[in-house]
Amino acid sequence: MTHSFALRVYYEDTDLAGIVYYANYLRFIERARTEWVRELGIDQSRLKAEQGLVFAVRRVEADYLRPARFDDQLQVETRLVGLTGARLHLAQAVTRGDDRLFAATVVLVCMTDTGQPARLPQDLRRKLADAAP
Repeated sequence: MTHSFALRVYYEDTDLAGIVYYANYLRFIERARTEWVRELGIDQSRLKAEQGLVFAVRRVEADYLRPARFDDQLQVETRLVGLTGARLHLAQAVTRGDDRLFAATVVLVCMTDTGQPARLPQDLRRKLADAAP
């Protein structure tokens, strides 16, 4: 299952040339991951408050393929490609129409709110597994 998140490029997202500043793509894919998890029925605030668990980015591999510009309408696609006891492996892409602008592979880990590694709770793993292809 691929999740799609729409966003528009604002002036604040761009550099002097009117091109999206490279670090903002990481913000875009973070927003999309947050909405993907929310749509799966996972409340991250409640997860932290009740179980002391959070997700953290462990690794990102990013490819900047084409520039996005001010006022572009973009889509961020998120797809779960792997799931282990404590990690999620995701593929994310930013597109403008049929043009692929940015692609990333992201590894998220589950950890306690004090920074210790933690296993994903079974109910959470089940929700995530249902999103796998």
